[in-house]
Amino acid sequence: MLTAQALAACLMLASNTYQVPPAIMIGIMQVEGGHIGQAAGPNFNGTYDLGPMQVNTRWVPQLAKLWHVNERTAHVWLRDDGCVNVHVAAWILKQKIAETGSYYRGIAYYHSATPGEGSRYANRVVSAMDHKGLVKHDAPLHYYEYAQR
Repeated sequence: MLTAQALAACLMLASNTYQVPPAIMIGIMQVEGGHIGQAAGPNFNGTYDLGPMQVNTRWVPQLAKLWHVNERTAHVWLRDDGCVNVHVAAWILKQKIAETGSYYRGIAYYHSATPGEGSRYANRVVSAMDHKGLVKHDAPLHYYEYAQR
């Protein structure tokens, strides 16, 4: 069993490894509300969301190839290993931030590329971050949109 402190250490290491702000990772984890061993779903498209960061099973085939394991093994690791789960979430978030050019849109795309759905999700994550004192209110708005350019 992974303690909360060990999971927090994994989250910080994942944030550092993929160069994504730990505050965003904390906000996502708060909004997702998942836990180790959880498979939530099915979603409308038949996929499930796994573990603390609720990583969607659509990533399993790609992860299995990357890790040189079968899909069942990748699924179990993603669902049952909290450190693996937060590292994969940071890896996905890094890709989405790079793809969109902003933290906010990266958060939105972590959840959904559908504009309304993604924006609602990103607003929830930012609100969760703010509630935990993790949002810098004196930063200009353009900072969040262009910080990754």
